[in-house]
Amino acid sequence: MVRKAVIADAPVIHQLLNTYAGDGLMLSASLAEIYEYIRSFYVYVQQDRVVGTVRLQICWEDLAEIRSLAVAEEATGHGVGRQLVEACLQEARDLGLPQVFALTYKVGFFTRLGFNEIDKARLPQKIWRDCIKCAKFPECDETAVSLSLSPGKPPVS
Repeated sequence: MVRKAVIADAPVIHQLLNTYAGDGLMLSASLAEIYEYIRSFYVYVQQDRVVGTVRLQICWEDLAEIRSLAVAEEATGHGVGRQLVEACLQEARDLGLPQVFALTYKVGFFTRLGFNEIDKARLPQKIWRDCIKCAKFPECDETAVSLSLSPGKPPVS
């Protein structure tokens, strides 16, 4: 079941994110940062245990990022990530945001959800807010993907 995160979820969100960060698959997040952004996180709960998380980050009036998508190894391959992303997409629609994007190493996962690959240069807000802090900057090896939520509006390309 997907639900909005609560304060008590912060330590497990921290653990999930930093497991992937330790493998170089996402930026690390301090526990303080997780508490600061807890209202933008969703969690997936399975048998009273948080096994996945994701965050919707508003970037601008017309753009949001799906970020911090992490699923516990034992829960991968069961639709947890898809349901978490779908929760973010619904929130973005509810907020009236026409476009969402993600930076990912799992392009196939996002393209199966309707996202298209785009040039990272089309995301200056992301690059200067977060990417500049990354050890891999400016040689980022993630792929940018985008999804238009507005009917008839083409994706950022």
